[in-house]
Amino acid sequence: MANLARLDPQPAEPLRLAPHNLEAEQALLGAILVNNEAFDRVSDFLRPEHFFEALHARIFEVMTKLLRAGKVATPITIKTYLPDLDLGGVTVPQYIVRLATSATTIINAAEYGRTIHDLALRRNLITIGEEMVNRAFDAPVEETPRAQIEDAERRLYGLAEAGRFEGGFQNFSSALQQAIHMAGEAYRRDGGLSGTATGLRDLDNKMGGLQRSDLIIVAGRPGMGKSSIATNIAYNIAKAWRGERQEDGTIKTVNGGIVGIFNLEMSAEQLATRILAEQSGIPSFKIRRGDITQEEFGRLHEAVAAMQSLPLHIDQTGGLSIAQLATRARRLKRQHGLDFLVVDYLQLLSGASKKGDNRVQELTEITTGLKALAKELDVPIMALSQLSRQVESRDDKRPQLSDLRESGSIEQDADVVLFIYREEYYLQNREPKPGTEEHLKWQAEMDRVHGKAEVIIGKQRHGPTGTVQLQFEANITKFSDLAKEDYLPERLE
Repeated sequence: MANLARLDPQPAEPLRLAPHNLEAEQALLGAILVNNEAFDRVSDFLRPEHFFEALHARIFEVMTKLLRAGKVATPITIKTYLPDLDLGGVTVPQYIVRLATSATTIINAAEYGRTIHDLALRRNLITIGEEMVNRAFDAPVEETPRAQIEDAERRLYGLAEAGRFEGGFQNFSSALQQAIHMAGEAYRRDGGLSGTATGLRDLDNKMGGLQRSDLIIVAGRPGMGKSSIATNIAYNIAKAWRGERQEDGTIKTVNGGIVGIFNLEMSAEQLATRILAEQSGIPSFKIRRGDITQEEFGRLHEAVAAMQSLPLHIDQTGGLSIAQLATRARRLKRQHGLDFLVVDYLQLLSGASKKGDNRVQELTEITTGLKALAKELDVPIMALSQLSRQVESRDDKRPQLSDLRESGSIEQDADVVLFIYREEYYLQNREPKPGTEEHLKWQAEMDRVHGKAEVIIGKQRHGPTGTVQLQFEANITKFSDLAKEDYLPERLE
């Protein structure tokens, strides 16, 4: 009998209702019925699904449709669109009249709307939590815990985004204050730029740095140096990082930035080796083989010491979807901060939902997702992209916007499109027979273009297009400013 005692039902916990406020819902609906202008105070953020009571949701939905059609919403105009229910001896038309007659003022309409909205978010949060627990208990064999965590993070961030009240018109004086604040931050940054400096002087002069919330596409054919220039810029930004502690204990970036790199093609070790080569001046193949002198080893050691404290974070996971990438980027910003993000490269990402063979549609989802992520995180995102082979069939192989692979959406969603072009790459593959006159001409052309690269700004929403000349050291894959003839020291004859 002692064992049976364990089966005795325990006292039930009191029933917990989902958070709601019927009085606020009634007050808001009544205020709108009395004065339709009250709707304008909540229409930006409130939806029928935010109401707890189903009849209230239906009333708000009908009023929304009528008002947006330019009609009026009164107890008389909306009653024909509502179900005929018995509400405990009160009909729906009678209930609507009661809502209107008990309404007092529209002054608090916005506050009532926010209360309804916040309670709806809390109910959604409870639902996500319950589903997360149930899914963890009953997960299918093929679903990993990490996939569950990423899905939960995605849903929570989606809920957080839905909970924002920003948007709509703002006072011009507020916009002016933001402009002055931006100018003040630019004054404190290296080079006095409105955006984050790339560390490449001529490129910064053309672009004003990398602007927050921009999607920057860097495109080129294989061998042009897309990954190299993105890595160079990422390193320069991380190296220039300087932060100030705020009153609330957080660190605010004053110069440079905290950098995240999604390297879908290369391992973290390969990327680190490339950066080491760039900064030490020792070719990466020599570093990998250990074929270095004592002096070079010293330079390598100095470069490692200088780089160890850099705010540079690398994710080398291959085969990421745009949803997974967004989740990891949000996590990085939350845990360490984030000021600049690199994705190497676009075509290695997959869409959240499989589109079958329609790669163009899938790429549209990816670029739209990256642009939305740049706005959400308020950081510039630099995504690398391959170019189609049609470049190779032209005499002038400088890329154009039409060369963007699986194109359309890339050009449309990007705020900036940069093309990397190195004439030397094409020229060195067309070497004539040595000793001929053609070879002498070829050699003269090679001398002219040796170590030079072009960054073609094919599109820029807030600045000019054009071409920037850069220096490129192929053996260490490093881009740098090109020394101008005017500034070179005099040569001794």
